[in-house]
Amino acid sequence: MITGKSYIGNTLSAEGNKTYATFDPKLNLQTEWIFTEATKEEIDKAAALASEAFKVYREVADSKKAVFLRTIAEEIEALGDDLIHTYIKESGLPEGRAKGERGRTMDQLNAFAALLDEGSWVDATIDTAQPERQPMPKVDLRKMLMPIGPVVVFGSSNFPFAFSTAGGDTASALAAGCPVIVKSHPMHAGTGEIVSLAILKAVEKTGMPNGVFSNLNSSGIEVGRQLVMHPKIKGVGFTGSIKGGSALYRLANERDEPIPVFAEMGSINPVIALPSALVEKGEEWAKSYAGSIMLGAGQFCTNWALRVLP
Repeated sequence: MITGKSYIGNTLSAEGNKTYATFDPKLNLQTEWIFTEATKEEIDKAAALASEAFKVYREVADSKKAVFLRTIAEEIEALGDDLIHTYIKESGLPEGRAKGERGRTMDQLNAFAALLDEGSWVDATIDTAQPERQPMPKVDLRKMLMPIGPVVVFGSSNFPFAFSTAGGDTASALAAGCPVIVKSHPMHAGTGEIVSLAILKAVEKTGMPNGVFSNLNSSGIEVGRQLVMHPKIKGVGFTGSIKGGSALYRLANERDEPIPVFAEMGSINPVIALPSALVEKGEEWAKSYAGSIMLGAGQFCTNWALRVLP
């Protein structure tokens, strides 16, 4: 099922000569899958295809987009154990975490589908004209939220499902009417490719335009840089480090046409332990601290990153 190629819309592509592999942290070995990094030409193709798809997708009714998102969730679940085993192999995380995060991802997709059905997300307002108003007439003013165009999504290393290929950024962009190009995370590129296939099956089943979703392989920063700077890209979704997110923000603002960057960047989670707490619950706090560090192999953004002790 894993080809190591990028998806440009519904087409597999591997035009470049730069390759890389993912890593099994439990075995301390590379996995058997070899991935080909996307070229500039492939980036141009994906961006052009997304831009064309936007012309159609932006007009798709919310009810149909809701069906699309729910179908993605169904296709992810239908992947079964193959997806779970790949996740475990590339992340080193346990089966329970894998299945829990898969469920969370499906819940996110279904939640945005429910929001589409409910309809208030567009925040529509109608401020009618008052031509007789003094000292000057009031004009008719109407507004609502609109999709901005193709969005590039950068997934996180520590959540291969919920904050990556089909995670919250992708779900929200698709719900809003924006095509998505995922810059696949090099630590779980196999997982990303399998999830991409599920999304593209949903694209076909629900009749969405080709190019509404693409997945581009990348082992470094160059593919991401080119995507953010591409004139057909209109927004960025990012989950990761302060350094990485800040770099993307600077790139987005250096463009001739600056674009928004929606970023969750890093976490500090300061914990201040007062003297009385250390005396009364010192052992309890120590156990809590150790558990926080070890939870999810230390990859949870809620762990105690900063302790302040008198």
